[in-house]
Amino acid sequence: MSASAVAASIKQRLQSRQAQVDARLQELLPPANEQPQSIHQAMRHSVFAGGKRVRPILCLETAAAATVEPGAEPLDLACALECIHTYSLIHDDLPALDNDDLRRGVPTCHKVYGEAIAILAGDALLTLAFQILAGSGNPRIIAEIAAAAGTVNGMIGGQVVDLESERKVVDAATLEYIHRSKTGALLGASVRSGALIAGAGGADLERFTEYGRQVGLLFQIVDDILDVEGSSEELGKTAGKDAKQQKATYPGVHGLENAHRMAEQTLASCLKTLEPLPERGKWLRELALYIGNRKT
Repeated sequence: MSASAVAASIKQRLQSRQAQVDARLQELLPPANEQPQSIHQAMRHSVFAGGKRVRPILCLETAAAATVEPGAEPLDLACALECIHTYSLIHDDLPALDNDDLRRGVPTCHKVYGEAIAILAGDALLTLAFQILAGSGNPRIIAEIAAAAGTVNGMIGGQVVDLESERKVVDAATLEYIHRSKTGALLGASVRSGALIAGAGGADLERFTEYGRQVGLLFQIVDDILDVEGSSEELGKTAGKDAKQQKATYPGVHGLENAHRMAEQTLASCLKTLEPLPERGKWLRELALYIGNRKT
């Protein structure tokens, strides 16, 4: 298959998965006209602003790869992960944190609905996520996702160190902690939860866990590079903000050329973890290539 055919294939797969996730999110989120309307409209504004749905798709594709026999797809689990991710974006964009006006190509939640409603919309999405997860009946998965979103090596912990590191010289270990926690933890949990709900264990679970760790790192390195090389129109968010706020980034700590090299090495590591799964791992391989080569 040619490179163009492969690109078309993964694009079609991603669009199909996005549509699947979006349709279920439409059902899970309260209607926009449900009282109180302001909070439900704010939640929907951010959730349906056009995200790539990387986390839910990683969950769905891992579950498909981990399941030897075809079974029900963990669509609600995938949607809960997207709710957590979107809540984090709403809060990240607030004036007290990253203070951004643009997200997913549209004005940020607080710019449209005000800070108070934006804070509550993020809170509501996080709460809804765990309401959805409670329906899975799998305490291990709920605990793993909660930890990934929390303070100890989780998303909130990474966000705290990211904020505290602004305008400071940070070393490679601090940079690694920030991004392993702030971005990598939930991406990794998306992979692990998909594997766990499919019944993976032993060597297979270890393999998916390592893939999740590597793909989380890859996503963040590429994200940092795009903040330097991309435009706001391409990214759907304000480009160049990392440098302006003097944030800890891979190009900032290691240099842009080395960051590109690290992205290539991490992509190779992602692909290597899937070598024992030549057929079942097809879409996870394509996802890693998509994440490693993305321009938005």
